[in-house]
Amino acid sequence: MDYNSNRKKMPLPEYGRNLQNMVEHIMTIEDRDERNRGARTIIDIMGNMYPYLRDINDFKHKLWDHLAIMSDFQLDIDYPYDPPKRETFNEPPKRVPYETGRIKLRHYGKILELLVDKAAKYETGEEKELLIKLLANHMKKSYLVWNKDTVDDEKIYADLEVLSHGRIQRSDLGLTETKDILFRNRKKTIVATRNQKKHRKHD
Repeated sequence: MDYNSNRKKMPLPEYGRNLQNMVEHIMTIEDRDERNRGARTIIDIMGNMYPYLRDINDFKHKLWDHLAIMSDFQLDIDYPYDPPKRETFNEPPKRVPYETGRIKLRHYGKILELLVDKAAKYETGEEKELLIKLLANHMKKSYLVWNKDTVDDEKIYADLEVLSHGRIQRSDLGLTETKDILFRNRKKTIVATRNQKKHRKHD
């Protein structure tokens, strides 16, 4: 029996064994024009296998790159694009520049910390006070996600002062009641659970 496990490993198995055999066949054709015609035929077949990707930029370019990979970079034809080189795939991936800055209070997140810093720079006035109150209420909601029992408003004011490096000091912003926040959170959870059950019934 001829098992796939005994066959040569395919570079791009998503195209199937038959297409891989076609690529290996045109590599044996001596006439260059004939090889070029065979390559174009294979590209058309590859494109027909994934028609929904035709609107993607550089779709054809990617197909020709795939053809080069499937031939182990040894197919000598007139590529319409510069074919990839084997060395390119041996290069280690570039390091992703992750944010390394320390977050003062992790349960609030870095974005809120940046927003508090922006609010601290606002000119004194009604707009600044409204923004600070919105941020403080959001901090309270975020805190209750981690500590679902309760939170004292004084704790929020203290954290707000810490995040703003002392530039925002408030003691009475009239924050949303804890019980109201918890009620809304429970209501959202109930609605989400019901929606999940409905989806499961339809599946």
